Amino acid sequence: MYKIIDLQFLGVEDTIAAFVVDTNAGAVLIESGPHSTFPQLTKALQLAGYQLNDIKHVLLSHIHFDHAGAAWCFAEHGATIHVHPAGAKHLASPEKLYNSAKMIYGEMMEQLWGSMNPIPAAQIHTPEHGEAITIGEKTFTAWHTPGHAVHHIAWQLDDVLFTGDVAGVKIQTGVVMPPCPPPDINIEDWQASISLMKSLKIKELVLTHFGTITSVNEHLDALEAELLAWAAWMKPHFDAQTPQEIIIPLFQDFVANRLAANGIAATDIPKYEKANPAFMSVAGLMRYWKKKA
Repeated sequence: MYKIIDLQFLGVEDTIAAFVVDTNAGAVLIESGPHSTFPQLTKALQLAGYQLNDIKHVLLSHIHFDHAGAAWCFAEHGATIHVHPAGAKHLASPEKLYNSAKMIYGEMMEQLWGSMNPIPAAQIHTPEHGEAITIGEKTFTAWHTPGHAVHHIAWQLDDVLFTGDVAGVKIQTGVVMPPCPPPDINIEDWQASISLMKSLKIKELVLTHFGTITSVNEHLDALEAELLAWAAWMKPHFDAQTPQEIIIPLFQDFVANRLAANGIAATDIPKYEKANPAFMSVAGLMRYWKKKA
């Protein structure tokens, strides 16, 4: 039904994926990955028998660079880009989004994420919550699933749900972790999105970070528990107004210890860090508690 493409972000396997689905009206790409991995994506598509012009539609879970950064490349080859209504303006005019990220990543910006060019508004489609998009013989349903980002969509194809980041990060046989970057983290919205995903009676969750989950409810229960644990750990540091530069190494140790306690090998912990950087989750959770104050 779908093919997983490992984008080998920063040369590391199992950190960022894209997915391709065949239809009789052309191929559909779910997630574009960052522009920095576009050569790897192009190569993988060619090995699977696709040229860039074969990709007629790109379905994005949200506009963060690791999910949407290369979407403009496919638009240049004629694809329609499907994105949450709240994210469309940032694809049409990405300067603010890109410059804000550059303030965080500095001179690493190009290596990590590459470039981001505007996408013509005529090639951007913004599905409403629950909207069905039929492409050839396949129907994809867009479920608005905020919590990780206000502009987040989980895409359903039959009994499979492509979850972007709203179903968390799980590397290989490891445990699930909730990616919590700023500025949109909202625990209550995320819990509501988890409840929605459970209600869909899905048989498979497909995670951008990374791969297929068949124990759906067990996975989502573990995600919610971990999300609440992370938020609870951060609250005293927010209350004490602890500087983030002090919190970050403490939080890295907290996450690494939780991974190790669940049997994650020390060699796999850096994969989680690349897929879900601790410093970003510190910033996101501190911002969440500030909004709640």
